[in-house]
Amino acid sequence: MLKKKTFFFVLIALIPLSFILTQCYNGGAPEDDPRGEIYAGSASCVKCHSSVYDSYIHTAHFQTSGPASPNTIKGSFAKDSNTFEYGNGLKVTMEKRGDSLYQVGYLNGKQTEAQKFEITIGLVNAQTYLYWKNNQLFELPVSYFTALHNWANSPGYDPTRVNFQRPILRKCLECHTSYISELPMEHMSVGFDKASLIYGIDCERCHGPAANHVNYHTAYPDEKKAKYITTYSSLTRGQKMDACAVCHSGTKGAFLRSSFSFQMGDTLAKFKELDFVGNSPVPATLDVHGNQSSLLPTSKCYIMSKMDCGTCHNPHVSQSQSLALYTQKCLSCHSEAKHNFCTMAPKLGTAINTYCINCHMPQKSSHIITIGEAGGKMNAPYLLRTHRIAIYPEETQKILAFIKTKNL
Repeated sequence: MLKKKTFFFVLIALIPLSFILTQCYNGGAPEDDPRGEIYAGSASCVKCHSSVYDSYIHTAHFQTSGPASPNTIKGSFAKDSNTFEYGNGLKVTMEKRGDSLYQVGYLNGKQTEAQKFEITIGLVNAQTYLYWKNNQLFELPVSYFTALHNWANSPGYDPTRVNFQRPILRKCLECHTSYISELPMEHMSVGFDKASLIYGIDCERCHGPAANHVNYHTAYPDEKKAKYITTYSSLTRGQKMDACAVCHSGTKGAFLRSSFSFQMGDTLAKFKELDFVGNSPVPATLDVHGNQSSLLPTSKCYIMSKMDCGTCHNPHVSQSQSLALYTQKCLSCHSEAKHNFCTMAPKLGTAINTYCINCHMPQKSSHIITIGEAGGKMNAPYLLRTHRIAIYPEETQKILAFIKTKNL
């Protein structure tokens, strides 16, 4: 009998620790995370990381998608500002009907189609909207653009007609949600499991599956060293850049497999055909939309230092768009003492504490996204700040002219 018990304990000792951790403790983590049992769900992070979590839920990453509601939709439904005119009798109005919000298409005053706002996508520069039709997702024809403070034609749409039938594919969701399960294709249509949708970019999308981490630290609360989780600080520079590049490497280059399976520490080249010549990106071919991780490595600042995305950006904090805030990042490296200070400093005066970013990372028009204003016009540029840090003489002249007029 003793020998049998001894043999039993030997078998237990041979079972992998990760299995024991996943199975033995609940740790407050949900058991039905659609990504699998090794995921704990972001709510499980609150117990030990409440301050970080409470800060992160206010960021653009966390809020990059969510259920549509009067509180999350940025555009107005007031009667004097709820209509987008296409011309020739075509228009779309944003309407509240009962407890739901709709985009309604009209031709010469007659309704042609109405679909509900169900999902919001995007937060800072623009916001577009999706609706469900059975298990398929479609984009609504009108979006909201922050620069216009108004409704505008959704990106890539024909500005002369109302189109409610543009399907949403997985790639869009891979950068604006943490997970959704794709259903087997039927009749050449892509469908999704609604119940599997995880809105926004959650903790585990960046840090990887956390069930073992939660279970271990629940069992050993005095252990301060993070176990069974990936931290940003533990990564190499290349791994840090690749972790951000999953969603910030532009639209060129096909993904070889779903980026939902990418985890911190992975190599982007295993997931995506990179749009590089040799091993270096070509600045002239890089669009400013979503391509920060390719633009930054072309910068002398990047080449001559050890900087990465985290040098300037804290993903856990909702960083304002204040130019002065980011300028301080520049001035922490560039100074007279280091003999790498701005040569324009004497002319800029105190303005140098504010305008580094406008000179060296100016806003540029995207060639991929164009904004259609009411009336079918396409003359509103979609401006994004380039991450190719460089000298832009034309921008310097703009700043000097501005300083002169303001007597700064």
